[in-house]
Amino acid sequence: MKKLVAIVALGAVLVGVLPAPAHAHGGAALALAAFAAFNVLFFPFALAAAYATPPVVYATPAVYTTPAPVYATAPPAVVARPATPAISRQVVYPHGRYLLYGDGVTRAYQWVWVPNPPPPGSAPGY
Repeated sequence: MKKLVAIVALGAVLVGVLPAPAHAHGGAALALAAFAAFNVLFFPFALAAAYATPPVVYATPAVYTTPAPVYATAPPAVVARPATPAISRQVVYPHGRYLLYGDGVTRAYQWVWVPNPPPPGSAPGY
C-alpha cells in the first residue's frame, strides 16, 4: 500500500510540474501585432531610460595662478682684448735698420728701410 501511495504522489507531482499547453485560440496574429505596435511606440523611451547617462555634475576647478615670469636683461658682454704681443718694431743691421709701421688692424703693417748715416769724417784742416 505504501508503494501505491508513493507512486500516486510521484505521478501527481510529475503532472503538476509538467507545463500546461499554450493555446492561443487563433489570436496569435493579434497578439503579435499588438506586441509589434507597442514596441514601436515605447521601445525608444525604454532604451532611453535604460541607457540614459546620469547628468554631468562637476565642480568648478580651483584657479591656480603662477606669478608672471621676470626677465632680466642680460649683462653686457665684456670682451677682454688680449694683450698685444710684444713684437720688435725694428730690426737693426750694421748699415741700416728696418722699421715696422702700422698695427695690422686699422693700418696695415709696413716695413720701411732706413739707412744709417755715413760715419763722420775727419775734421777739415784749416
